[in-house]
Amino acid sequence: METAEDAKHRELMSIDREFRVSVTKDYLVFASAHFITFAGHRCESLHGHNYRVGITIEGHLDEQSWYVLDFSEVKKMMRRYCDEIDHKVLLPLHNPKIQVEEQGDFVHVAYQGNPRYVFPRSDCALLPIPNTTVEMLARYLAHRVRHELEEHGLKNLTGLELEVEENFGQSATYRELLK
Repeated sequence: METAEDAKHRELMSIDREFRVSVTKDYLVFASAHFITFAGHRCESLHGHNYRVGITIEGHLDEQSWYVLDFSEVKKMMRRYCDEIDHKVLLPLHNPKIQVEEQGDFVHVAYQGNPRYVFPRSDCALLPIPNTTVEMLARYLAHRVRHELEEHGLKNLTGLELEVEENFGQSATYRELLK
């Protein structure tokens, strides 16, 4: 026979109950240079932004901890991802108009076959994305988060949103349902 305490616990842990937890900290930022290609035959000039990142994760409560996930782990993970691309030139590896080639300690970048830039390799973040737009940066970071959370065996998560802001009031949010 179910006790009142068991019924209350079952109700609190009910699978139709879902929470959203968000992390936006002043240190979840990265300052990076980039350029994007546009439709047609235009490539913008190299420039930089002071990007900010925010993350929202949805899911059910963990029965042992009574939270969706540990905020401190999310903060450490996001800080690590931001630090990896901070003060780097962001270069897309999957853009058919841009050729990125590592040659020793340097990265050579050409736009439609015409050489444009040569950077020290240590100053570059070579990203598996088609363009360094905020949309693609948000998706890239969200995929990294998802894979790391899956590696930690978190089965209670149902959604993930990651926002990248390149300027005040100018951002993109990538949303993915999990499971």
